[in-house]
Amino acid sequence: MTAPSPAATPASRLRPRRSCLAVPGSNPRFLEKAQGLPADQVFLDLEDACAPLAKEGARHTIVKFLNEGDWSGKTRVVRVNDWTTHWTYRDVITVVEGAGHNLDCIMLPKVQDAQQVHALDMLLTQIETTMGLEVGRIGIEAQIENAKGLVNVDDIAAASPRMETIVFGPADFMASINMKSLVVGEQPPGYPADAYHYILMRILMAARTHDLQAIDGPYLMIKNLDGFREVAGRSAAIGFDGKWVLHPSQVEASNEIFSPSQDDYDHAEMILDAYEYFTSEKGGKKGSAMLGDEMIDEASRKMALVIAGKGRAAGMARTKSFEAPEA
Repeated sequence: MTAPSPAATPASRLRPRRSCLAVPGSNPRFLEKAQGLPADQVFLDLEDACAPLAKEGARHTIVKFLNEGDWSGKTRVVRVNDWTTHWTYRDVITVVEGAGHNLDCIMLPKVQDAQQVHALDMLLTQIETTMGLEVGRIGIEAQIENAKGLVNVDDIAAASPRMETIVFGPADFMASINMKSLVVGEQPPGYPADAYHYILMRILMAARTHDLQAIDGPYLMIKNLDGFREVAGRSAAIGFDGKWVLHPSQVEASNEIFSPSQDDYDHAEMILDAYEYFTSEKGGKKGSAMLGDEMIDEASRKMALVIAGKGRAAGMARTKSFEAPEA
């Protein structure tokens, strides 16, 4: 299989994805309701959320809602079926030909190697060229759902310039490695540590190596908001950008968990302002300086950029300002 077309070059792939809401593509009521929820991303699902007999009709329902719905402020994604099924190519063709102008990304589930991403990239390029769409604008989200996909995650992350995110799919992954648990996202009984730590870190390293975002998968116990917060907090703490949400009650929690606190956001912006001042001619051209009781330097600036970037993407406003010391 040939490599992805060099024409598929995105302008920017970094979008807010603190909450990624799953919506069955076959359910018009849910598709209508999702438009009014404060999720950063909505993905209209043609895979597991659609029964086999409903998939063909769901494609056309999704096209209608992408074209006629109000998805303002949201990243619009469609999850197609995986390449081992007979539905995938028609999912992509129907959705992109019908609503390509109103689509941001295609999510490909159960990705096992880079060739599967190459194939989707090629198909998207052919459709875009045929339909007069901007070639390369539609991104790809790759979902890692089994051991083979995790082993090949570096190659998958580098497989196409369309790549935007690596997504962890915990349910299928748990089944693929025979994990002793039936509660998706919860720790398996009998294991005294975090059974997901290696998986999440492996995905995160591949994503960051290739300037992609890392998204944690769903927590299926939708009535257990405390459990959701605990699991989401785990992936947020190590640096993930967001999490799938399956219910409106999880949206606000996810947005909060994957945003910095007000104090952290203010502190990050203060570090950036202070470092810019102290490294300037007026501030003495210093490589490091004191901000209150804290010494800041170039490493501090890089860390602050991460927190400030998350806060800005979340629409946060500063409550404190840096004041240069008197000469």
